[in-house]
Amino acid sequence: VPSDLAGIVYTSGTTGKPKGVMLTHENLVSDVHAVMQRVQANEQDVFLSFLPLSHTFERTTGYYFAVATGSCVAYARSVALLAADMKTVRPTVLISVPRIYERVYAKVQETLAQSPAKQKLFQAAVHKGWRVFSQKHGLAEDKGDSPDNGWAGLLPWFVLRSLVAKPLLAQFGGQLRVAVSGGAPLSPTISQCFLGLGLPMIQGYGMTETSPVVSANALEDNHPATVGRVLPGVEVRIGEDQELQVHGPIVMKGYWNRPEDTARTFTPDGWLKTGDQAALEDGRIRIKGRIKEIIVTSTGEKVPPNDVEQAIMVDPLFEQVFVVGADRPFIACVAVVNKVEWAAIAESLGLDPDL
Repeated sequence: VPSDLAGIVYTSGTTGKPKGVMLTHENLVSDVHAVMQRVQANEQDVFLSFLPLSHTFERTTGYYFAVATGSCVAYARSVALLAADMKTVRPTVLISVPRIYERVYAKVQETLAQSPAKQKLFQAAVHKGWRVFSQKHGLAEDKGDSPDNGWAGLLPWFVLRSLVAKPLLAQFGGQLRVAVSGGAPLSPTISQCFLGLGLPMIQGYGMTETSPVVSANALEDNHPATVGRVLPGVEVRIGEDQELQVHGPIVMKGYWNRPEDTARTFTPDGWLKTGDQAALEDGRIRIKGRIKEIIVTSTGEKVPPNDVEQAIMVDPLFEQVFVVGADRPFIACVAVVNKVEWAAIAESLGLDPDL
C-alpha cells in the first residue's frame, strides 16, 4: 500500500531535537519520479557514491534514483580517497554536499598561490567562462570592472578552456555529465568558479521531511543564485515570516511517536512548515536562511549567518566557521583553520604555529 511506512529517518537536529521522520512508499516513489523529470539518467550513467545512505539526500538521489533509471553505482572507498576514486571510476553523475566542492576549490587556490602566472590564467578563465554561462542561461551579468589579468585576459575563451578548465574537470574523472550539490548552501564564489570553468553543476533544495527533494535547477535552466523550480507534483508557498511551506505527495507522514511535534510542523490547512525563509522569483525558489538561525544583534540588526560563513569559507585557510552575535553589538565567529595553510602563514610571519 502506498501509504505504508517505508522507513524512519532521523533528522540531524537542525529543527530541534532529532526526530524520526516517517516516510511512506508514496513519499519516496513520488520524489524519485519527480526528480527523473528534472534530471535525466540512464543505463550508461555511472554514479560515484560516498555520502552515507542514512542521509535521505543520498538515499533518494544516489540510490533509489539510480536504481529507477538503471544506472550503475560505484561506492567510493572513503572520502580521503575520493579524488583517486573519481579518476578511477570516472563517474558521469556525482551527488555531493558543498564540502567536497569547497575542498577542491581550496586545493586549487593553494596551488595557484605559488604561481602568479597560473593565477592570472585561472582568474581570466573563470571570468570569461562565467560570462559565457550567464549569456547561455539569461543571467544578469556583473557590470563591475573586469579583473586585471594582463596578458591572460587577452586570451580567447577556447584557449583558456583548454589550458585551465579541462585540467580541472579531469580531477572529477573527465566524464562528468551532471554534478548535484545539495544538503547545504554552496558559496556563490565557488559556484561561479566551477560553473564558469564548465562543471555541469546544479543545486537543489529539500529536507528529510520532504523525501527530500523539493526543487532543483536543470542543466538547461540553471540559475545558481536560486535552488531552481519546484518539482512536478509539488506545491510551495510563502507563509508567515517569509517561511517556505510545502505541500504534495513527497511530504512525510509525520514524526515517529511525536504527535505534538508533527502538529507544530504543519499549518492548520496541512502545509509543511520548512523553517526556511525564502522568496519566489520568476518561478524559482531563493532561500534566504533558516528562521531560527537569523542572528539579532543588540542594535536590532538581523544577520543571516550563512552569508558570512560562506564568505569566510572561500578562504582555504578555514575549514569550519561558526558565526555568533545574538544580543551583542557586534558579529564574531569561531573558526577552525587548516593546519597546513596556517603553518605556511605562521612561518611567513615568523610565528610559532603551535602557539
